[in-house]
Amino acid sequence: MKTITDTQTLSDFCTSASNCAYVTVDTEFLRERTYYSKLCLIQLALPGKTNDNAVLVDPLAQDLSLKPLYDLFRNKNVVKVFHAARQDLEIFCLEADAIPTPLFDTQVAAMVCGFGDQVGYETLVNKITHKPLDKSSRFTDWSRRPLSDAQKNYALADVTHLRQIYEFLSKKLKENGRAHWLEEELQTLSAPETYILRPQDAWQRIKTRSSSPKFLAAVKTLSEFREHYAQTQNVPRNRVLKDDALIELASTRPSSPDDLQKSRLLQREARKGVIASGILSAVSAAADLPSDAVPKPAPVADRQNVNSALADLLRVLLKATSEKTGVAAKLIASSSDLDAMASGDFDLAVMKGWRFEVFGEEAQKLCKGKIGLSTQGKRVISFPIETDK
Repeated sequence: MKTITDTQTLSDFCTSASNCAYVTVDTEFLRERTYYSKLCLIQLALPGKTNDNAVLVDPLAQDLSLKPLYDLFRNKNVVKVFHAARQDLEIFCLEADAIPTPLFDTQVAAMVCGFGDQVGYETLVNKITHKPLDKSSRFTDWSRRPLSDAQKNYALADVTHLRQIYEFLSKKLKENGRAHWLEEELQTLSAPETYILRPQDAWQRIKTRSSSPKFLAAVKTLSEFREHYAQTQNVPRNRVLKDDALIELASTRPSSPDDLQKSRLLQREARKGVIASGILSAVSAAADLPSDAVPKPAPVADRQNVNSALADLLRVLLKATSEKTGVAAKLIASSSDLDAMASGDFDLAVMKGWRFEVFGEEAQKLCKGKIGLSTQGKRVISFPIETDK
């Protein structure tokens, strides 16, 4: 198997790839001890059935620039095929502002084709190629050199089987007319904005139950401090401050080093030094946060306004739609979506795009009494209801 360690060889491969319909791509990286992923290996394969046109690219090699690869990513005539691409794309976007275009994610495509929610690569290999997949090297240290033959074989399999999976799913999308579903689902993955991590927005990832403005203000300033520190020091955010400790501090709002010592959940390293000072400054800043800058609790459907019987009917319709389309119900609409619709709120994602086509339109008609539900054998079907004019 070929390992590329210099720029010219990578450029030659990418030139060959530019004449192909697609190229499959995967990466190996480490992130356990850093905030940003450390790219350790890139796997690429051109169309074919053998390993002759598949390569490993070593980004840790001193004589290698990835510019030819990034140029290939920007080549709109070649489809870039990934499986579960988000973390791979984050690396390329943050390192070189290079989002592969056009993009095909086989995990998303498999969902659209009825393989279920977040189906794994091994599952697709088994179901589509009917070949075994050796995952024994999955958790090895990809930064160490030289790589073993077992590591190389494992890494290469992640792009060689991907060719057959791509061709199968691509054909199926054309047959079932769902190609535009995939395009909609990939819009977020393809947007550079998805990978911009702003410290001031970090609070949105914290799950809270309290709606207290003082508490939410502290959550925001503490989250911003943690994110900024983690980014600048390139350490995982949970090594700075775990979520449960952050929520505890937002509740107790310590004002002195002595107060920090009373915390049950704060890690020892965070009770002193720069992190401790940052925590106290963040809590102090929360008290001065303007009211319009304080996070607002996520809107929740008023349970008193939810028509529970209608919500149950929507769940039946959703289950029937899921069985008919082969798409997991939770990917079409969430339970909170159904409750919102049953309370009269239709300003929802399920009322747009392919979700509206397969479920939203029927659901809206059901809510407005324009259709009813019945059974036909083991199937649940809808039927129009005639109303008096």
